[in-house]
Amino acid sequence: MNLEDFRQHAHQLVDWMADYLQNIEQLPVKSQVAPRTIYQALPAAAPEQGEDFSRIWVDLQQIIMPGITHWQHPGFFAYFPANSSPPSVLAEMLTATLGAQCMLWETSPAAAELEEKVMDWLKNALQLPESWSGVIQDTASTGTLCALLTARERFAAYQINHQGLQNAPQFCVYTSTQAHSSIDKAVKIAGLGTERLRKIAVDEAFALQPQALRQAIEVDLQAGLQPLCVVATVGTTSTTAIDPLPEIGAICQEFGLFLHVDAAYAGTVALLPEKRHLFAGIEQADSFLFNPHKWMLTNFDCTAYFVKDKSALIQTFEILPEYLKTAHDSQVNNYRDWGIQLGRRFRSLKLWFVLRSYGLEGIRQYLRQHLELASVFADKIQQAADFELMAPVSLNLVCFRWKPAFIASSTEAVNRANEQLLKALNNTGKVYLTHTKLGDA
Repeated sequence: MNLEDFRQHAHQLVDWMADYLQNIEQLPVKSQVAPRTIYQALPAAAPEQGEDFSRIWVDLQQIIMPGITHWQHPGFFAYFPANSSPPSVLAEMLTATLGAQCMLWETSPAAAELEEKVMDWLKNALQLPESWSGVIQDTASTGTLCALLTARERFAAYQINHQGLQNAPQFCVYTSTQAHSSIDKAVKIAGLGTERLRKIAVDEAFALQPQALRQAIEVDLQAGLQPLCVVATVGTTSTTAIDPLPEIGAICQEFGLFLHVDAAYAGTVALLPEKRHLFAGIEQADSFLFNPHKWMLTNFDCTAYFVKDKSALIQTFEILPEYLKTAHDSQVNNYRDWGIQLGRRFRSLKLWFVLRSYGLEGIRQYLRQHLELASVFADKIQQAADFELMAPVSLNLVCFRWKPAFIASSTEAVNRANEQLLKALNNTGKVYLTHTKLGDA
């Protein structure tokens, strides 16, 4: 494809993108195709000769688009959102065009310095401690893994990276029964073992119980194990429950544990002064993350990861072969040393576009509208005779179920009826919802 053809097709795609966003609600929110439909519609082998873009475009419309679930659809209520916005999309187009590999300051100085600046902007807007440092990770799963590896290496004086785990203490990690599955995965990858991941009981609001945490730590100490890290959650996946950070932080300080706070979805709401109390005690954390790609109008992927001690993070991940040394290393942030990946995308560009296009106040208005919509819906559920709320509505997630009088009162019968209702709603193509299970309900 020459540049003139590229120009023509790019204009065509931008027009299509604008039409797509304008008319998205006319599409079924959830893909209606059966398993293997897309795979079987595609050729068995790659073409030997290049094809004209017009043919590729036809196949995109006829084969690929029917298999897309539309996450930006106004009827998308499944999982957690992966919100996008026109400014963020434009930044992604530029990122792809520039094709910059942003592993070092020297490989793109603007990428490194813009990342440092926008993370400072976010730190200040969220009212995080001034001494903290921020870096953009790809996802919260990566950020949590970084936290556990940093905790492991800090405790072991950075020797496990050199000597392995064979002589290491039997570390234990603590989180609530409502915590995200990425913590289980991070414990596996970090070599700590899921057998020593302690799932701490929660209260009636589905938040971690500090006394139960303390008891679990004391039991492990008595057994000769080594408590290492607590992962607290602000906004759990199933209910957006808020773990009590002040109490958890005090326990971590008492026993010398690393505290990581996962606010992947809910962290954006700290931009609201009236919601900042949910983050009371955050200053006791060693690391904290949230996803602008969930609730801050920024395309996936973009995780804001903040640390109290950047030297511990860097010492955990730094590897400096001769071919990566530069004359400016002592003066700049080389973000390849701040996480797992060597190669890094220019993610700060889309965050910069969003922050400048909407401003903090524009994002706050967007958040408040979502919170208001959730409040209105929760009120409707409470007023309905055959529906009930299943968890407190702390943010904009509403957990509810259908429980009409004609259904047997057994949990199995109610769950079966709700499963059927969920399938029926999703099959309409008008909305897409997902389920969870809470306790014995």
